[in-house]
Amino acid sequence: MGFDHVGFNVGNYLASRDFYVSLLAPLDIGVVHETADWAMFGENGQGLFWIGSYGSPPGPIHFAFRARDRAAVNAFHAAGLAAGGRDNGAPGLRPQYHPGYYAAFVIDPDGHNVEAVVHEKA
Repeated sequence: MGFDHVGFNVGNYLASRDFYVSLLAPLDIGVVHETADWAMFGENGQGLFWIGSYGSPPGPIHFAFRARDRAAVNAFHAAGLAAGGRDNGAPGLRPQYHPGYYAAFVIDPDGHNVEAVVHEKA
């Protein structure tokens, strides 16, 4: 069983919205629905991930988006840094997870560790 979608509150909705628009564009994930205080991101009109301003942000969390290839992981990392995120792991293989685990990590405006990963065949 997998998740249908996940969401959480952010400290500054507009700043976080703009950050995630930039960060997720290389993964072909964009805003599929929004109001004045929340946005749902996804693909092909299907919601996957939302952020909003309905309360206090949670403590730091980690979540990962699947990428189509290494180039998308690299572009995700570059876009995250350009949008004001902090590096938490440059694009590269993470053989400690499995031999084909290629990922990058960016810290978002609220301190969350956001990952893009592609699982390559060994």
